[in-house]
Amino acid sequence: MAENEIRELLAERTAATHAKDANRIVAIYAADAVKFDLAPPLRTTGASADYVAQWLSTFDGPVAYEYHDPEITASGDLAVVTALATLSAVPSGAPEPFTLWFRTTLTLRRNDNGWLVTHEHNSTPFHMDGSFRAAIDLAP
Repeated sequence: MAENEIRELLAERTAATHAKDANRIVAIYAADAVKFDLAPPLRTTGASADYVAQWLSTFDGPVAYEYHDPEITASGDLAVVTALATLSAVPSGAPEPFTLWFRTTLTLRRNDNGWLVTHEHNSTPFHMDGSFRAAIDLAP
């Protein structure tokens, strides 16, 4: 049952992002959630609908955000999700869309209202050749 509930939460995140609905996106996070995200800074705490709305406004049209083959481990009121994810969109003013594959790990806690994300870690690998360039051209 926990796994199905968490899959529904992931599907809600995907749908909310596609709809560019910042309030729905942040609704899946605990108020004190810690995020290690792709964009600076290194760490943020909490989920701000204003911040998410600003980020979404940098894209023309819908934004696709999908989890691929998530592995869910749940025990009691705690769960961990690991997956590859994609973000696809057209940046404002850009002629073409992009698709970025990245790694994501979510930690969730169940409370009386269901599951909420308490920690999210997104990352891209980087080239270890001294250039330290993000390896954003990778796909499975």
